[in-house]
Amino acid sequence: MALIVQKYGGTSVGSVERIKAVAQRITQTVADGNQVVVVVSAMGHSTDELLKLANAISANPSRRELDMLLATGEQVSIALLSMALHEQNCEAISMTGAQVGIITEAHHSRARILEIDPQRLQSQLDAGRVVVVAGFQGIASSDRTALTEITTLGRGGSDTSAVALAAALNADCCEIYTDVPGILTTDPRLVPEAHLLEEITCDEMLELASLGASVLHPRAVEIARNYGVRLVVRSSWTQEPGTGVVAPPRRSDRSLQGLEIGRSVDGIALDTDQAKVALLHVPDRPGIAASLFGEMAQRGVNVDLIIQSIHEGNSNDISFTVSQADLEKAEAGTTQLLTDLGGEQQSEAAVAKVSISGVGIVGRPGIAAQMFSALAQNGINIQMISTSEVKVSCVIAAADQERAIAALQESFEIEEAIASTSAETCTTDLPAVRGVALDRDQARLAILNVPDLPGMAATIFQILADRQISVDMIVQSQRCRIHNGQPCRDIACTLPPADAELAAAALQAFADQHGCSLEIQTEIAKVSIVGSGMVQQPGVAAQMFAALANHGINIHMIATSEIKVSCIVDASQAVEALQTVHAAFDLAGDRRIEVPA
Repeated sequence: MALIVQKYGGTSVGSVERIKAVAQRITQTVADGNQVVVVVSAMGHSTDELLKLANAISANPSRRELDMLLATGEQVSIALLSMALHEQNCEAISMTGAQVGIITEAHHSRARILEIDPQRLQSQLDAGRVVVVAGFQGIASSDRTALTEITTLGRGGSDTSAVALAAALNADCCEIYTDVPGILTTDPRLVPEAHLLEEITCDEMLELASLGASVLHPRAVEIARNYGVRLVVRSSWTQEPGTGVVAPPRRSDRSLQGLEIGRSVDGIALDTDQAKVALLHVPDRPGIAASLFGEMAQRGVNVDLIIQSIHEGNSNDISFTVSQADLEKAEAGTTQLLTDLGGEQQSEAAVAKVSISGVGIVGRPGIAAQMFSALAQNGINIQMISTSEVKVSCVIAAADQERAIAALQESFEIEEAIASTSAETCTTDLPAVRGVALDRDQARLAILNVPDLPGMAATIFQILADRQISVDMIVQSQRCRIHNGQPCRDIACTLPPADAELAAAALQAFADQHGCSLEIQTEIAKVSIVGSGMVQQPGVAAQMFAALANHGINIHMIATSEIKVSCIVDASQAVEALQTVHAAFDLAGDRRIEVPA
């Protein structure tokens, strides 16, 4: 007998007819010999309707009272679904998040799960009942009153509830039912011919989820990755098998205590096989990055990190790292290119890459700042920065690598660091590109003329972290200029537009102190390709850049990790960029996907 957790979203239970259809699916799962826990969201758009009511009463409603209000939406769903199961002679009981033992932080509207006590839930399963659980909610203790408080988990809360319960129960599978037949190569509302994936890794899914793919919330994927939960994303409307999300095996030492607030960083790595090449003052026009990395691909050069900083006038800087064995070939290729374009080249063989890895790194303010601070406190200057949902990497001088690793181990309390070379990370058995994502919720904040000293990046991002501002891409320019007699570089980051002005205000005192200036750009979007197989496959980034250039789409910034390449483009060209890149990698399926209303 298998234990299966099923989650149904708001549209899946949006009407009486749909609730009855869900009940039939659950009944069949039980008839197949399984124990079933069902997690449901509020019906249809009822959460939005409750928010409208709250805002009609108050322009700034209490977060506690909002949680009391919004939690009722899921309670309607679980009661009705349990009644529908009773009508089909299936024993069932509805339970709130509090009743199934979901204990959270005491943060209203954005609580994270601390632990789950599934004893009462398990007793109902043992009695042969389907347990229908209200997603999106839990219970916390109030320090002031010592009473329990209803809390909600924020966006994606029902996904998070389902995967957390699957982890606590050590379930055989967690099935997420949604509007589409599974996880697709891109958003089918923008590209109807998007292809259904048979499977995807948790790391790939985390990157896609963080880029705005709405099928799974990153918090749910984080839990699945940490606890080895087998996830399947399926359609509520068909019997298709859906997409499997492959998680690493569950570690025996992984405690359920602090379930969502456990250690964010669980690995440190050092790559000593790195050399850096920088092209300065190259023209800022479509096709430059495509020409550069097309040349690298033709020469068989495997490119690791790629950084294109913010433009200055009509020129840009592009820097990248390669294996030391490929440095001579890379220099030859860039020399030829610069003959045609102008600009200058700088290269350095004596560099290394240090990385921290974990889950939800970018989405948790302070993690990157903690890394930068640990390096700065040991006098280690950062030459390049690359960020992703699961990793932050810094290129440093090779002479600093041992001190850097020791500093990071102490800061993040990690006993061992993994030593690797670029050649050891090859995963050619996986697709080079699994999917393409578009994130239009982007703004760019540039901090210009930052003194080129250890600790500057740490200070900047700690200021933002202290105000709970999460940043996405971080790009540090390679060009060093003299400003007020001081060598300086520019640092830029992307973040939600709603936080851009707040971030600039927070950094104003720093800017005044160090002679910096701040610039905000809002009319931008980020298009990204994700795939574990792009490592050690020359030409993947070049193919993306060429596709954009062929459609006259200029790239403002580039940042990469081992499994992701992201480009900042004009917001007006965002959808065209997504469609162009999706077509360039031949990701279309053989049928059109329609998302139900």
